[in-house]
Amino acid sequence: MANALYTKGKEKILSGAINFTSDTIKVALVKSTYTQNLATDEFYTTISAGVLGTPQTLAAKTVTGGALDADDVTWSAVTAGYTAKCVVLYKDTGAEATSPLLAFIDTITGFPLATNGGDVTVRWDNGAYKIFSL
Repeated sequence: MANALYTKGKEKILSGAINFTSDTIKVALVKSTYTQNLATDEFYTTISAGVLGTPQTLAAKTVTGGALDADDVTWSAVTAGYTAKCVVLYKDTGAEATSPLLAFIDTITGFPLATNGGDVTVRWDNGAYKIFSL
């Protein structure tokens, strides 16, 4: 699958319920066991069983030219023995059941990635599309 926005996430973005620069946007590292359904997956609880490590908060977020960018993200000492297949961006509302999924990203250099107990770093694209672009 290629990078995509979740349908319900798109609705929230277009209705103004998401403000990428002021909302807490997190990124979850997700195992290969997660089978995404972009049309129906809506909240963090849908992916929580497949998350590796602790979701990271995007820092230094910017929105320029319709593209979202932020600092690269690192998960420390990710448990060995899994395969990370993607990352998922979501708005953290403070409650997993109401934290909306926004973007599914799997075109990351080195992914899928076998975890070995070390750190995992995702480096966002430095081109025009950054993390993602509308």
